[in-house]
Amino acid sequence: MAGRYIPILWLWAALTVLAAPAAAGPVSPDTLRSVVSVLPEWPKGRDVPADVKRARRERPEGTGVAVFEGGYLATNVHVLRGSTSVRVRLADGRILPAEIVGLDAPTDIALIKASVDLPVLEAGPEPALADPVCAIGNQFGLGLSVTCGVVSATHRSGVGFNPIEDFIQTDAVVNPGALGGALVDGQGRLVGLVSAIFTKEVDANVGVNFAASLPMVMRVVEDLKATGRVIRSRLGLRVEDLPEAARKTGAGAGVVRVQAKGAAEAAGLRPGDVIVEIAGRKILKASGVTSAVHLFRRGDAFDLTFRRSGETKRVTVTLRK
Repeated sequence: MAGRYIPILWLWAALTVLAAPAAAGPVSPDTLRSVVSVLPEWPKGRDVPADVKRARRERPEGTGVAVFEGGYLATNVHVLRGSTSVRVRLADGRILPAEIVGLDAPTDIALIKASVDLPVLEAGPEPALADPVCAIGNQFGLGLSVTCGVVSATHRSGVGFNPIEDFIQTDAVVNPGALGGALVDGQGRLVGLVSAIFTKEVDANVGVNFAASLPMVMRVVEDLKATGRVIRSRLGLRVEDLPEAARKTGAGAGVVRVQAKGAAEAAGLRPGDVIVEIAGRKILKASGVTSAVHLFRRGDAFDLTFRRSGETKRVTVTLRK
């Protein structure tokens, strides 16, 4: 007899779930107010260079996200490259003029300023593997839309898009027009700037997409806002990927040259050392050194761990010009 009550219990449980209030998602209409469609104005006429014509055809629109009060928006350099001016289309449909404040080609991060004050999203912490994230962008120029997925990897560098990369990899759908958009975490906090689509045959989503990490974005746009350019400091050494034989004992970046009177020499580094960690970040290859150091400014100090003759050492490095 007791078994006859099981379907009733199932029905009661199902009704309870259906009656429960839906959980709020990470993206609300208010979140969309912080993101805009970017509309580059392209030169016209017979003398337009071929690369500009191609850009006009392949990326007629992009996306931007508010990073400072006063209408300051981060986007990608490649969204603007070749354009003569730029406008933005807000989430409510208004189209307003904007100006280009600065472009940083090594990171593909740009700063523009629109003639409107937009809310700035709360900054989120570095996401972890498999954390839920959503990309907000102007996919194919259709207007702002939201796609969601998870964090597939963090601190991707050496992917090949830019000389300096610190990417969050995600499987959230990203297509042309969405680049320069916002990557937000499960609480709707900004964690990255959607920047690249990894594809071989067609310029469309294949589930491997990249967003510049928020620390990288803010490092760049703060300088662009203050000076119109990024002021970089150097570690004062040259590194290369380890040969396969050397990687049997661990990954890292091999030091091949140390600049005289540079920050690395002052910290005691020398050729033959293998850098394995910078400021708590694991270094797996040479490109990781470039991206990790770029997050710091002149005068900043950080811990650096390296191997020398089978022994692990840690030093403090202070960046110079």
